[in-house]
Amino acid sequence: MNAPRHGLEAAPAASRIRRRRQTKIVATLGPASGDAEVIDALFRQGVDVFRLNFSHGSHEDHRRRLDVLRDLERRHGRPIAALADLQGPKLRLGTFTAGRIALTAGQAFRLDLDPTPGDETRVGMPHPEIFAALVPGAELLLDDGKVRLEVLSCATDHAETRVVAGTALSDRKGVNVPGVALPISALTAKDRADLAFALDAGVDWIALSFVQRPQDVVEARELIGDRAALLAKIEKPQAIDHLETIIDLVDGIMVARGDLGVEMPAEDVPPLQKSIVREARRAGKPVIVATQMLESMISAPTPTRAEASDVATAVFDGADAVMLSAETAAGAFQIEAVAIMNRIAERVERDPIYRQMIDAQRDAQGAPSASDALTAAANQVARAIGAAAIATYTTSGSTTLRAARERPEVPILCLARSVAISRRLVLAYGVRSVFAPVPDGFRAKIAGAVEVAAREGLAADGDALVVTAGDGVTGSTNVLRVAMVGAERAAAMPQRMTGAEEHGSEFPTKVS
Repeated sequence: MNAPRHGLEAAPAASRIRRRRQTKIVATLGPASGDAEVIDALFRQGVDVFRLNFSHGSHEDHRRRLDVLRDLERRHGRPIAALADLQGPKLRLGTFTAGRIALTAGQAFRLDLDPTPGDETRVGMPHPEIFAALVPGAELLLDDGKVRLEVLSCATDHAETRVVAGTALSDRKGVNVPGVALPISALTAKDRADLAFALDAGVDWIALSFVQRPQDVVEARELIGDRAALLAKIEKPQAIDHLETIIDLVDGIMVARGDLGVEMPAEDVPPLQKSIVREARRAGKPVIVATQMLESMISAPTPTRAEASDVATAVFDGADAVMLSAETAAGAFQIEAVAIMNRIAERVERDPIYRQMIDAQRDAQGAPSASDALTAAANQVARAIGAAAIATYTTSGSTTLRAARERPEVPILCLARSVAISRRLVLAYGVRSVFAPVPDGFRAKIAGAVEVAAREGLAADGDALVVTAGDGVTGSTNVLRVAMVGAERAAAMPQRMTGAEEHGSEFPTKVS
């Protein structure tokens, strides 16, 4: 099937997909979801953002999937965000002569820099930076915490340890050092090569793994510039000590609970999840809750009740998005996993308790600037008059993100003047992103917003639309207007914003 020449405007009205929830869904592409038909089905079922996991797959794999996404958005006339997740400095053991060994609690076990395959008494650990940071009494967690070692003595090239827990170990299992800030960059040589490829390919978000300190973020930002939005994955306890600064330096946050749950007590993770979501929302930065959300659906057609509750909790917390990892990348029930996550989010958002909780969080935020105050007022007006949607014109994305921070009950129609910004904002709560030109003059902006809202099925004649914009100052929100859809459309008929043929609103094949 040939893709239409134009993107957003050329897609037939019947193909427009309307989400019935404000919380977004992120899904990971992989061997089980790499072909165009499956990706299209995932999108139709509810995926808003697609994650490319650079811990697996080749550059050619990721390029092929990204090309599918760009073709998909042209056919559906809807921006789709692509998130490149860098592997980061994953620390691993070496290998064993037999591939695996048995362990006994209390036994001695040596870690060293010797690359020779190990046995029941020792194994190589090719990370001198770990040995440099160890002290007697430190704890090492291997294989996602299944094996625990206590350091008895150490030097720059080895550590003598005692097995505290765990009965088996095999080749190249991961190593975690809880409570120790390791002197390593969050960007390895592989990450730098993957980052260069991802930016050239035109991804919209870069996820930085194993962030420990603000300097990690600064280093990545210098390489990325404004070519993509930057998201920090909070999966190291050391990052919590610098959480506020890290949030200020990035464009988004991911609560990556896998490694976070390994390096700290399991009972600490749920309240920490709530705290991170709250702080990210206060700063107006999109936040994703990720890892093991519907993990049983890798091999089962339905989730456990605990998993359903886990997804619901993230939605109740007010997260911008919830994420699927292996469930869609390698699972046998990828489409079903997305469908169930979609239904859970829809059900939670219909619950009266959900709105009470979201409103209580909003009350705690305050309005530190005139732009924030006006955006808060827009949400209040929309609720008071029963508006169909809130429309935001944005150049940098800040006006729309302010609206998303308020967590309104109605959709946020984002009219972005660039393809890149329209794609990035897909991740934000409640945002229905549209690539559209920004007319001169506020009256023309009102007419344009009304026309697009009607065309996108967000508002009909007789509906009210609350419109906000920054008039003259990039990054500010200083104008609010209530428009009645039927009246504004009639008044603006001679100059209405009609589409790509007149305005050049088109999704290119690649963005570079």
